[in-house]
Amino acid sequence: MWIDTHCHLDAHEFGNESVAQAALARAQGVGMIVIPAVETANFAIVAQLAASVDNACYALGIHPIYVPHAEEDHLRVLREQVAAAMADPNFVALGEIGLDFFIPMLTEPAMREKQEFFFREQLKIARDFELPVLMHVRRSQDVVLKHVRQIRPNGGIAHAFNGSAQQAKSYIDLGFKLGFGGAMTFTRALQIRRLAAELPLEAIVLETDAPDISPSWVHPGRNSPDQIPRIGAVLAELRGLTVEEVAAATSVNACAILPRIK
Repeated sequence: MWIDTHCHLDAHEFGNESVAQAALARAQGVGMIVIPAVETANFAIVAQLAASVDNACYALGIHPIYVPHAEEDHLRVLREQVAAAMADPNFVALGEIGLDFFIPMLTEPAMREKQEFFFREQLKIARDFELPVLMHVRRSQDVVLKHVRQIRPNGGIAHAFNGSAQQAKSYIDLGFKLGFGGAMTFTRALQIRRLAAELPLEAIVLETDAPDISPSWVHPGRNSPDQIPRIGAVLAELRGLTVEEVAAATSVNACAILPRIK
């Protein structure tokens, strides 16, 4: 079995094909797809989608790219929704949360401060409910690490990891897994491929971030969760392992860091 630990299956790019995409992934051996929310407006949508197929679960959170339009009251809504979702077996984590210092508008001082406030408050929610977090860490590794050290959630995943070996070690020491996906399939992505080959296998989980971060054979087209086995095959090749070994290990890792996965 394969697990896609990060897939925006509810994204508009999938139109009305989300359920069909989950079925296609299931046919390729993808036994679970984790669907993170990005704003309060899609909390119910991801929960309903996870309930409508047998190989999906979901997370609730406010994505840093949606922070500019978020209101502080949305954090209250998130806390209340998380409290209610704890009774839902399809609910597995808090996410997608984090920091994005790549988009210029998000790096302006006031917006950077707002991002960090929302991130810290969401870390507190995760801590209070003993939940793992799915973290967006684009150009923000060290600042994310600083906040995670201060407000310790119950582990989680540094999604689309693209940091240094030292940053990777810091996440691992804090009990986090690192998400690898389509970026790893490009031969020019030397640093990501080196980390994928050399980091402890027990620290790695697989993801698509579909419809984004398409693998090399799909780029620039729409990514989809059925690509996980082929992405996993690239990881197997980089590490000199069998595809079966990578499927088993990354699934065990995903279930260890997201223990509510059914």
